[in-house]
Amino acid sequence: MMPGRLLLISVAACALAAALPALAQPNADPTPPGTLNPQPLPPLPDPNSPTVPAKELFARKTTPLPGPARSIGGYSDGCLAGGVALPITGPAWQVMRPSRNRNWGNQALIDFLERFATRAKKVWNGLLVGDMSQPRGGPMISGHASHQIGLDADIWFTPMPDHVLSREEREMDGAVNMVAPDGLGVDPKTWTHERTELLEVAAQDSAVTRIFVNAAIKKEMCSETAGNREWLSKIRPWWGHAEHFHVRLACPANSPQCKPQPPPEPGDGCGHELDFWFKESTLHPKPPPVPPKPKPPLTLAALPPACKQLVQAP
Repeated sequence: MMPGRLLLISVAACALAAALPALAQPNADPTPPGTLNPQPLPPLPDPNSPTVPAKELFARKTTPLPGPARSIGGYSDGCLAGGVALPITGPAWQVMRPSRNRNWGNQALIDFLERFATRAKKVWNGLLVGDMSQPRGGPMISGHASHQIGLDADIWFTPMPDHVLSREEREMDGAVNMVAPDGLGVDPKTWTHERTELLEVAAQDSAVTRIFVNAAIKKEMCSETAGNREWLSKIRPWWGHAEHFHVRLACPANSPQCKPQPPPEPGDGCGHELDFWFKESTLHPKPPPVPPKPKPPLTLAALPPACKQLVQAP
């Protein structure tokens, strides 16, 4: 889950912590149960109104827009054409919470997940894949500010079991927290070095631009890694992410309208840049004297024009 726009600088992070203190809790559960009986959303009274939140429109599109894969706009303000579904059961992965219908992505993301799952077999039993994108991308009703252009995927730190999960297991089983209750380090009862090796496999893939984890996990990975540490620059600390890691791909060649992020700062990111995340004011932020006004939801006017055509198409 990615709260807020991803402005990976301390000033922005401080502002976000003040405005959204609940999201700064490292042990918040980002994987609430799904449902065994998903129900379609009711029709909107006036879907053509310019004030309708874009998330309400995109959530009601249960199929992709046919055609070639195209990621349009930015990770937190865009959409997806030609979305492809990751099969819910593969040779080295299984999809969790299928009732959400969020196992869609650009073909580049599908290719990466299949490639990563295969490469990870040497250190990992298999991937449990959480949210990717909706069939046409765009903002989601719950859970994420990003994941809008089919280039983001959440992967649980829990390894895939040795059997095909039942529908109930996929919807109701919870991910395992890797972070100690105080938020200062990993929990030795749940964390293992294989998880560092797993993320190294992902980060070494040239398509990957960032991997978001809890700051305590980043700190642990820094202490465990010897030799080549260049790949650690892609491991970025962020709120939550104690039970899963969030992989983000760079804009692929098939998507000229995709808006890339600047590359991460050079270096392994294991120095003073981690200090912010372990301050008392970050781990336990005080509520602001005046509660901030809720940020209004994105409307279609805030997305690229192509997204309006995409979500209004049959």
